[in-house]
Amino acid sequence: MRRRVKRTPRRRSRHLGDPRDQSTVGETAGKPQKLAALVANGAGEIIELDGYAAVGADGEVLEALHTGNTKPLPHGSELMLLPERQPILFDIAAGRTVCLSAHPDYPGVAIYPVAAFNSPGYILTHTCAHAAPSSAAELPLFAYGAVGWQADGFRSAVARVDHEPRQDLRRMPMTRVRGGVRRLRRQLPTNRLCRHLEKCALTYGCPAAKNFFIGRYEAPLPTAEGCNARCRGCLSLQEGGAIPHSQDRIRFTPSPVEIAEIAHLHIARVDKAVVSFGQGCEGDPLLAAAVIGPGIREIRRRTAAGTINMNTNGSLPRTLEGLLDAGLDSIRVSINSFQPACYTAYFQPRNYRFEDVLESVAMALGRGVHVAINYLNCPGFSDTPAEREALLAFLERHPIQMIQWRNLNFDPLRYCHLMKAAAPRLGRPEGMRRLLHRVRQAAPHLRFGYFNPPKESFPESPTKPLSARDGQGP
Repeated sequence: MRRRVKRTPRRRSRHLGDPRDQSTVGETAGKPQKLAALVANGAGEIIELDGYAAVGADGEVLEALHTGNTKPLPHGSELMLLPERQPILFDIAAGRTVCLSAHPDYPGVAIYPVAAFNSPGYILTHTCAHAAPSSAAELPLFAYGAVGWQADGFRSAVARVDHEPRQDLRRMPMTRVRGGVRRLRRQLPTNRLCRHLEKCALTYGCPAAKNFFIGRYEAPLPTAEGCNARCRGCLSLQEGGAIPHSQDRIRFTPSPVEIAEIAHLHIARVDKAVVSFGQGCEGDPLLAAAVIGPGIREIRRRTAAGTINMNTNGSLPRTLEGLLDAGLDSIRVSINSFQPACYTAYFQPRNYRFEDVLESVAMALGRGVHVAINYLNCPGFSDTPAEREALLAFLERHPIQMIQWRNLNFDPLRYCHLMKAAAPRLGRPEGMRRLLHRVRQAAPHLRFGYFNPPKESFPESPTKPLSARDGQGP
């Protein structure tokens, strides 16, 4: 299970400060400096090990972390220990990587890997380097980034893909969120969807729900109780109990009027507002098309403003086509891999195939709809030659407008093992930064990002190059 790591000084360690406020620390000038290795003891206390440097993993490829391949830990990130696992570190004196199970100075003190769960807008270039016995329990659904310590603070192995502060926790204080909840209880006293979003904001800390209550950016419209996939990393449903789900799935189907009330309220008070079906607390919205279609029409009966988006697995092309007829402005299709066998191994689709997803993308592009891919990536798989070539082939055939680079919330060792079983000839990882560069070269029109854009920023056509400001790179 995840444990939040305390920052407590011990012998041969130092007080390492608060990991939530490192994003303002300046970059180290001059030659890149190795990062000190961090481990945690059983009490969840961080220990900086003298004589050892931090290591990041790109699948089976290990690399020492330094100031040139890391960034200051983004604000809002969290540190956590990985139980039942051993950290892999670089022994500076020996000049090699080592795997330790106990503190080198205190053999009786067990130590554990420390990973970073980074804030939105950043993708991992390396995962936490560690070893895990086959008996180790499965990790909860987080992305486990590599992290280390330098003289000026914590640093994380990430690349930034979106500079928009949409989910910056500093801009959504809980006093404002709770005030918004109280106001909307009075304004929408019988709307069940509004009550559901209260739980999302106040219990689970969902940034999208918080933004709705304080009147910013994008509002969520969770609707679907069911799903036709059994994603390995599903946040709202896990069968068997080996992995705890992160949040409860919605247990009712909102009416079209309830949907339209939420959407219209948000659009009426937010400039360039976005409202989105398909959230972490639901199944796939295509399975709720019977209420979403009328809901979209009711939204558009009330207003032509705002962007109506759907986050979906894209499994039902004809159903999606009907929702586009109703007035859907954009779609974001979730994909972990552009290799059918790897897609199937992770999504475990029920009554649809990867080819149906491709048909949905092609159909939406043919209709002139803005299409983004929610690319669930993981170093060690996403940056392998086989996956890179599959991605580039997809982009050549389907000139989508945007890739939303998202960290896969799943145990990275288990995931890479799963992908290798599905596609044995993946090749050696080339590095996530190199992958981003290759994709940028192959598809210069393609926008990189993390969040669903409003229609005011849609390109005029899928092939029109975007400005450097719109096409934010790493």
